[in-house]
Amino acid sequence: MPQLPPQARALLKSVFGYDDFRPGQAEIIEAVLAGAPVLAIMPTGSGKSMCYQLPAILDGGLTVVVSPLIALMRDQVRQMRAFGVPSATLNSMNSPTENDAARQAIQAGDLRLLFVSPERLAMASLIAELRRAGVRRLAIDEAHCVSEWGHDFRPEYREIGRAAAALGGVQAIGLTATADQATRADIARRLFQTSPQIFLHSFDRPNIALHFAAKDQPRRQLARFLDKHRGSSGIVYCSSRKRTDELAASFAEQGHAAVAYHAGLDQALRSRNQDRFLQEDGVVAVATIAFGMGINKPDVRFVAHADMPSSVESYYQEIGRAGRDGLPADTLTLYGLDDMAFRRRQIDQKDVSDERRRIEHDRFSALAMLCETPSCRRQTLLAYFDEDSAPCGRCDICLGQVSVFDGRVEAQKALSAALRTGQRFGAGYLADLLTGQASEAITRNGHDRLKTFGVGKEHSKQAWGSIIRQLFAARALTSASAEHGGCALTAKGEDILYGRAAIALRRDPLTPRERRVRRASSQPAGLDEANNRILAALKRKRLELARAESVPAFVIFPDRTLIDMAEKRPATLDEMLRIYGVGERKLARYGDAFLEALWGADG
Repeated sequence: MPQLPPQARALLKSVFGYDDFRPGQAEIIEAVLAGAPVLAIMPTGSGKSMCYQLPAILDGGLTVVVSPLIALMRDQVRQMRAFGVPSATLNSMNSPTENDAARQAIQAGDLRLLFVSPERLAMASLIAELRRAGVRRLAIDEAHCVSEWGHDFRPEYREIGRAAAALGGVQAIGLTATADQATRADIARRLFQTSPQIFLHSFDRPNIALHFAAKDQPRRQLARFLDKHRGSSGIVYCSSRKRTDELAASFAEQGHAAVAYHAGLDQALRSRNQDRFLQEDGVVAVATIAFGMGINKPDVRFVAHADMPSSVESYYQEIGRAGRDGLPADTLTLYGLDDMAFRRRQIDQKDVSDERRRIEHDRFSALAMLCETPSCRRQTLLAYFDEDSAPCGRCDICLGQVSVFDGRVEAQKALSAALRTGQRFGAGYLADLLTGQASEAITRNGHDRLKTFGVGKEHSKQAWGSIIRQLFAARALTSASAEHGGCALTAKGEDILYGRAAIALRRDPLTPRERRVRRASSQPAGLDEANNRILAALKRKRLELARAESVPAFVIFPDRTLIDMAEKRPATLDEMLRIYGVGERKLARYGDAFLEALWGADG
């Protein structure tokens, strides 16, 4: 058991309103307080920020936090100030007055937390100011950005190590939710003067349900998914700005409070949409992957991918934005053969070494296999991070009872069809050929006279589409050309075709149109009607206060706190102090308002 100063738990309760640490936090905080360099890899929602926030409060020194996005810095400052922790940020969106006030606070020794970007930290003038102020430690959030192996590589993060040295070799703390072995080694080499203590905690997020589906009228698939979660906050990720705008408009027409977010929007509109998502309940953000790293909203109840993510790390990071409050959350990832071909072409067209290209193909193959896995999604995901787990019982595979079979014969039929047609036609064409559908194109090309025409009539066209996707995911097939697509055999495909290698395939469960698979609810709590009425009143009060203070709703209180209030119904301020997430500062500031809202609704 980590030996923390006695006041650590007292401050955890009095400032943050928490009765105990989350798993893994205490041992990291102990190492930080001991002055050791620390690299902590902890899943999103596990409370990484507490690992530098509490030490900054405990030892009274200045901690500089490097963060990749201005929006995230500003939110964290507002959140820390709401807890009564002296905090500030220096950034280009601040007014001159705000930046001047921050510098004066640094000089006076009044700050405990200062949030800056890696670009600003590289400025010699700021380094000089911080040295004079006696900065205690440097905390690097989203530390994977320092590594080319990381999924969000930012070249400016490479300068942080030099800045740490220029600050006099201050203690460095690196924090990230996603880093495989190669990325961890790169972070340790680039950020730290000496080898850090590495804390690697479980990647498992058991509160998040994992679901994947092959694209089959994707707009309808997404609409069904959103209908299940109507009234909840969520994110839908898209691969392009155009698709983002189209889907946001479509969801709005269906009655959802949907907003678009991407770099092509006017800055003012983008900020308004982000503020609405943060302040209001039940808003759906339809966004490119630029959205999310700067979002610290704990009550996101679902994340959907309209298009295939770029890697397992990106997928894990993006779904990790759901359920950060520990309450149930849901996910849906749509994928297709076109997605796989597109991602492969992206890798092939990069100006990188052959070794780097091979590694990126291997990483994408891991994602493709996650999409097409015949076994538990959670087991497959955690295995990528070298973590063992039991079947989760909640993902689509566990619920759909997908079976696996020796797929050599089916694979050979599909591979033969690709080879005999010149390795230039796509999955739909090959599925028509295998099922004996004499389309106009097949007849024109004379392919209705091939031996493979109709050789796969025992399966539906949809089933052949699944088999071809699985062969593509297993790298037995590849994209024939960047311009026209199509399926071509790889060396592995040739080995399977000629009997030199085996392959296992899965039988897809029935599609949503054929069978509605029961899924775990993503509702945050199973409250009865009376408690739901109280919760709604508490959320209205929270929204009113958030708008009045121009802060995200969770800065007032997260959903988990409001649910605890609705269930326990405190009648006094002393009882309110026993609610999850209610510390002394927030009790003084908001206690009376929420007691009034609670008992007004109950009456």
